[in-house]
Amino acid sequence: MRPGHDLHPINPLPPVVWLLCGPIIAGEILFGLGQSGLFGNAAIGWRLDALQRFAFGPDILRGMIAQNIWPWRQVVRILTYPFVHGAFFHAAMVLVFTLALGKMVGEVFKGWAVAAVFFAATISGALVYTAVPFTQGALYGGYPGAYGLIGAFTWMLWMRLGQANANRGRAFVFIGALMGIRLLFGLLFGGTPDWIADFTGFGAGFLISFLVAPGAWRRMLGQIRRR
Repeated sequence: MRPGHDLHPINPLPPVVWLLCGPIIAGEILFGLGQSGLFGNAAIGWRLDALQRFAFGPDILRGMIAQNIWPWRQVVRILTYPFVHGAFFHAAMVLVFTLALGKMVGEVFKGWAVAAVFFAATISGALVYTAVPFTQGALYGGYPGAYGLIGAFTWMLWMRLGQANANRGRAFVFIGALMGIRLLFGLLFGGTPDWIADFTGFGAGFLISFLVAPGAWRRMLGQIRRR
């Protein structure tokens, strides 16, 4: 190695991952400052105010569908809800998943494709969450988008195992473990139906990878021509 050559013990994250995580990090810094009391008593409620402004409400979407009225301030919630969280730990866990999976997926997918996976999972999670009749509570937090990145990573493993003529079912071990953990915690401590949005996000991330992964259209055209 040449003298003076820069060493990077940690590979830099793709810019799109910072763009997805940046609003979450900035929000948590702001909420932390508000909780500290530096900006007065009103700032203590900044997190609650953000949730009221940006969280996704399934009942709101059901009402818009029933009345065929689409105010943009309500429609945009389907894109803003992954950037607000109920607590610091909630945001921290989403950041861990998004940074780790975003890095691995971003090393193969282009930046726009990583964003497409994240938001396709976010939107799909909210829509399926709304379609389930018993969901009432607001949906917030970036887990559906993060699970979409898990879906894209699973797709990468699935493709590699297929190329190696190995058992493709091994690609789903990680998501299977997560499902088991969520089920166990739900049984022990009770749970909320937001898991529906999370695992829908995983499925959306896996499926959209067939369209946005490098060479996806070339492979699809090749399959059509072979038929």
